[in-house]
Amino acid sequence: MRFKLKMLLAALVTTQLALPATACTRAVYKGPEQTIITARSMDWKDEIPADLWLFPRGITRQGEVGPNSISWTAKYGSIVASAFDIASADGMNEKGLVANLLWLVESRYPEYDGSQPGLTIAAWVQYMLDNFATVAEAVAAMQSEPFVIVSADIPGTSKFATLHLAISDATGDNAVFEYIDGKLVIHHSPDYTVMTNSPIFEKQLAINEYWREIGGTTMLPGTNRAADRFVRASFYLNAIPQTSDPKLAVASVFSVIRNASVPFGISSEAEPNISSTRWRTVSDQKRLTYYFETALTPNTFWVDIRKVNFAAGQPVRKLPLAQHEIYAGDALAQFKPAKPFVFAGL
Repeated sequence: MRFKLKMLLAALVTTQLALPATACTRAVYKGPEQTIITARSMDWKDEIPADLWLFPRGITRQGEVGPNSISWTAKYGSIVASAFDIASADGMNEKGLVANLLWLVESRYPEYDGSQPGLTIAAWVQYMLDNFATVAEAVAAMQSEPFVIVSADIPGTSKFATLHLAISDATGDNAVFEYIDGKLVIHHSPDYTVMTNSPIFEKQLAINEYWREIGGTTMLPGTNRAADRFVRASFYLNAIPQTSDPKLAVASVFSVIRNASVPFGISSEAEPNISSTRWRTVSDQKRLTYYFETALTPNTFWVDIRKVNFAAGQPVRKLPLAQHEIYAGDALAQFKPAKPFVFAGL
């Protein structure tokens, strides 16, 4: 088994050298007294403007892929971080379900000819947050594949969006959704607490098993490659203090996701697509508090969504961040009514 793992690791490292280093990391901390905290970094080669949005229950949405788009009405209110104000990239709903969208170059979606129900990939996160309170509910619904995820080039670029999705809930359950060779693959287990980018999730688990045998106190891989970040995040999640104290727990989780981040402005001639961390989120799913920080602002702020009125009919509200606005403490009062953005589609 050790020999097979070593051979697999060597093969995967070779594969990683051939792939552009598009980086993001997601990690879930499980502490005492049902302390569940999910963190993610958003990494991209160029600026990826983000704003925060508060969406109430009762919003009617559709899949934005033409006449056969799916439609739904939001059961739950949510806070989301948008990307370019055309997609929900990250967020948490009022039940503590968290969804994180990350890059996966190996993604291959089914061919979409409009004959089956479809959902734009830009609304995948929002669909999860609007409809489900737990990971188990989401997995049960997705197993029947009620729609096809439809992707396209990122607006204004020739780069096709290849993404996979991770969700976690307030019980500590986790699932990862990937489209591999046109088929939906669902990995569902409370143990799946870390996800990065390439390779596919199954191979990430195999790499991590190899490093577990070595032991993180002996040596950890230190590059910014996705496989190395997966190993570091997995080790440090179990090495940081196990505590129900929210200040200590949130600080510890921030330290893990910062450790797995890519330094701002880093570049390499050999890897022109290397990605700097642009912003980070930490979601306290027990206390329903959403923390946010960017690389170009000097402080972390948060939003306590227990204070939000998510009742149907309440206005959508927005907190601007795209111009590197600075906020401190609980920024809830700084949100202003706004027209919701339209998801990029076909």
